[in-house]
Amino acid sequence: MRLPLIIACLVTASPALAASLTVTFQDGAPKDRFTIVHDGSCAAAPTDLVIDLGTAPAGLIFDTTSAGAGVEVFQPLEWVTGSARTSAVTDGDTALTLSLDRIAPGETLAFTIDIDDTTSARQITVDGSEMAGASLRMAGTEAVFDASGRARINLPACTS
Repeated sequence: MRLPLIIACLVTASPALAASLTVTFQDGAPKDRFTIVHDGSCAAAPTDLVIDLGTAPAGLIFDTTSAGAGVEVFQPLEWVTGSARTSAVTDGDTALTLSLDRIAPGETLAFTIDIDDTTSARQITVDGSEMAGASLRMAGTEAVFDASGRARINLPACTS
């Protein structure tokens, strides 16, 4: 009888492990903050995460130096919780690549940087609704920030 064996395999099979990152943007003065939380159930392999402001209709840019496309106050990228290797960020860039090492469930990374809005009179302040439409890309997967400044993206694979 093969049926009991099949049922036993189905009952004892371990569920697929899932992993995802939630990225939250928070406007601040003089620094804006991105917080990255691994809210999955297993460790994730190293991967690159791209934050692309260019997909938001608000004309968002990174304002990292006093000379360039940014307005008034500027702030370079600074890690405040954890760290990751990052692509060079030039004033006026719209995308940033974070090379993330193995990430454990519950792990949090956070960095500050200045973002400016090039389409409104407020320019130096950016709220969650202006982040709406900005995107995250990772291993062929994409997620879009909502009006609260949050985006959630599934990680490509678990390592344990």
